[in-house]
Amino acid sequence: MKTSAGILLYRIQQQLEVFLVHPGGPFWKNKDIGAWSIPKGEYTAEADPLATAKREFKEETGQNIEGDFIPLNPIKQKGGKLVSAWAVQGNIDADNIVSNHITIPWPPRTGKLIEIPEVDQGKWFDTATALTKINPAQASFIQQLIDRITHEQ
Repeated sequence: MKTSAGILLYRIQQQLEVFLVHPGGPFWKNKDIGAWSIPKGEYTAEADPLATAKREFKEETGQNIEGDFIPLNPIKQKGGKLVSAWAVQGNIDADNIVSNHITIPWPPRTGKLIEIPEVDQGKWFDTATALTKINPAQASFIQQLIDRITHEQ
């Protein structure tokens, strides 16, 4: 089973907001609802999941992340990938993220390769909007954060 680890960055302005990223490349170009994600990436059994999550955040945004990481319950995405995540309070300039680039086959089954940014944009969303934008399986991470913040107040 493939495993992935990521960071749910949040801040409290007038309301709770979460930071999500949109995948780059032609497949995702015109997709919005259900297409956004927490910054995350795959890891092997030997790797430390939290260290992977921090590294992936840096790769996809160009910025380091530190703080008090709150473990969230893992989820399984539609394709079967198990995703672990940590919430952390912080801030990031969403307009100035710098993503690493990856090579993908495009168009599919042609043997041609193109280089794309892994992430083409990042944005802050209020939780109601984020719940519609995020990959449906990952919505649980936002709900867990909402539940945790609500019970702390």
